Amino acid sequence: MNADLQSRLEKILSEPVKLSTTVSGGCIADSQKLEMNSGKLFFLKLALRVKSGMFEAEAQGLEELRKTVAVSVPEVIANEEDFLLLEWIEEGNDTNDSSMEKLGFQFAELHRFHGKKFGFMQENFLGDSLQINIPSSTGSEKWATFFVENRLKYQAELADKNGYSTQEMRILLDLLIMKIPDLLSGTEEKPSLLHGDLWCGNYLVDVSGKPWLIDPAVYYGHREADLAMTSLFGGFSDIFYSAYKSAFPLAPDYAVREPLYQLYHLLNHLNLFGTGYYRQVLSILKRYAG
Repeated sequence: MNADLQSRLEKILSEPVKLSTTVSGGCIADSQKLEMNSGKLFFLKLALRVKSGMFEAEAQGLEELRKTVAVSVPEVIANEEDFLLLEWIEEGNDTNDSSMEKLGFQFAELHRFHGKKFGFMQENFLGDSLQINIPSSTGSEKWATFFVENRLKYQAELADKNGYSTQEMRILLDLLIMKIPDLLSGTEEKPSLLHGDLWCGNYLVDVSGKPWLIDPAVYYGHREADLAMTSLFGGFSDIFYSAYKSAFPLAPDYAVREPLYQLYHLLNHLNLFGTGYYRQVLSILKRYAG
């Protein structure tokens, strides 16, 4: 940590930094644990290749989740262009059944917090990718339209720009888009507040067994899209899903729609990490449109 940054942090926290230690925190930012002279601890994220507004968007997302009082999220201490300072959460060594059940119930409660329309007040980020939350066309008051315009089409256009798309992929996506209104028919709900990127790396359980959500990409959308992300890479137990569904049952045939919602995240991974995700994208497209 350079002297200028340390001075700024000490001014915010009104005491000297005793020690800073690098901790795991993803590939976008350098994450550190700060120990102050008083013994207080904080979590610091420093810009590596962070895009303009990324930390502000993350802070806004955490505050949006906090106001629901449904889930626990770290308190935002300060955010600036080059860093985000958060409350330190001491992570436990074990994720037990009780913690996962609690997380399932809390996730369901979060989804009962509704907005007036799909999207969010500002654009934010899904990993390192811009996430377009401002409706792009008339008709976006309908979830199917928003999902197509602001989620699938944006990522597909980005894949074209990045050179990861193919003619086959484009043809199949066009066929899928025509089918989406029918695929989602009968599942209509009010817009729910979504974490937006809940995989197993974006929750933690503290030493007392209490679950916390971190690193959100919030927007108001269909809760099935949020739930689908949890199963894409694993890390959530059957107890989590049982708790969620008992608290907030899903429309019939959710399992049929789940890969459709995972497609958005796989397209994003294609754009972030390259062609290793192409086969998974094509597999889902063929499943619905082939």
